[in-house]
Amino acid sequence: MKWTDVGEIAVGLAEARPDVDPARVNFVDLMRWIEELPGFDDDHRRCGEKILEAVQQAWMDEAR
Repeated sequence: MKWTDVGEIAVGLAEARPDVDPARVNFVDLMRWIEELPGFDDDHRRCGEKILEAVQQAWMDEAR
């Protein structure tokens, strides 16, 4: 899984952290949690604010 796999990351976060409100997660924690997901294998330097915003939005959509 790479940073560009936004939908897959969102599903993984929803499964790994079902009690977390994605709208209240700061980007530092979000990035760390993504990097901890099983199967995630990408360089943290390839991540930016736009990717984290997209992941957060997809996670919110997944949580609905």
